[in-house]
Amino acid sequence: MGGVEAGCFRLSLSATADSTTTDPGNTFARSRVLVTGATGMVGSALVKDLLASGAYVVALVLDADPQSELYRSGDIEQVSVVSGALEDIATLERALRLHDIDTVFHLGAQTIVGAAHHAPLYTFEANIRGTYNLLEACRRHRDVVQRVVVASSDKAYGEQSLPYTESAPLLGRHPYEVSKSCADMLAQCYHHTYRLPVTIARCGNIFGAGDLNWSRIVPGTIRDFLHGRRPIIRSDGKFLRDYLYVKDVVAAYKLLADAVHRDDVAGQAFNFSDESPATVLEIVADLQRLMGCEHLEPDIRNQARGEIPNQCVAAGRAREVLGWRPIYDRDRALVETIDWYSAHFGLGARAVAGV
Repeated sequence: MGGVEAGCFRLSLSATADSTTTDPGNTFARSRVLVTGATGMVGSALVKDLLASGAYVVALVLDADPQSELYRSGDIEQVSVVSGALEDIATLERALRLHDIDTVFHLGAQTIVGAAHHAPLYTFEANIRGTYNLLEACRRHRDVVQRVVVASSDKAYGEQSLPYTESAPLLGRHPYEVSKSCADMLAQCYHHTYRLPVTIARCGNIFGAGDLNWSRIVPGTIRDFLHGRRPIIRSDGKFLRDYLYVKDVVAAYKLLADAVHRDDVAGQAFNFSDESPATVLEIVADLQRLMGCEHLEPDIRNQARGEIPNQCVAAGRAREVLGWRPIYDRDRALVETIDWYSAHFGLGARAVAGV
């Protein structure tokens, strides 16, 4: 997508990963892995990582999306594709049995809060029915399936005291929250009732390369700044959230898969966060600084509906039980993300002063 004249550009930022951070290691070289939601931002990143680890990867794909990073990167040519919907259990069973799947990462879902508010039935079908179909298919094929990771969300907690800990009840009230609360509890049910080797990840807002949902604050703001436009803020800008880089999320999912047979992990949920929540306006300010766009003030619409104002999670259990912590600090993660979008719009890596 060349020929775009940018309004401002980012300044390169060097950063070094913490060498003491836990690396889940390469235990996937001989694994046969099914990834649902493989065309999404996190799914595409997970597929790329698994391929680099030498895994045999099967992607469940509902619709071929040439804009997805799974397709744009060419990774789609290196995976086996099963076409179908989570709502069709026969498709899921076919994927598991035909490919002798031993590891499942369940990321497939309707992920947009606003869409859930306007189309609750579709969201419930994909997120709730899709999850119990996937878990039931895994139960029926326990001779093959050895580990399952279900991607839940901080939205499963609903609105209650902060920060959320894993001992807090799941109190979703609006459609998206309820769909995640239900999917989360279904995963726990299948472990405690049928001893399915499943564990659950609860993350806040995930950002990174490949997210083309422009209603989300990070990709939407970066796109606007690259085009010299004021970013639109749907809320009042004061909503508080965790922001976690997609590469740290991928590492967390793999770490959970590695540990799922442990008694203190199987059937349990884990929060993942850098424990540095930020408001929407603080994230916009970070991007203004990194991209040299301080002159482009946000357009605050205050029109958000069906969203919890403040959410953040405590990640103490993940640190203590799994030895996990994020590798990327926020500036480094945002700069890598800016670089990807700059290349996506054909702008290359150009820099101005601004940090």
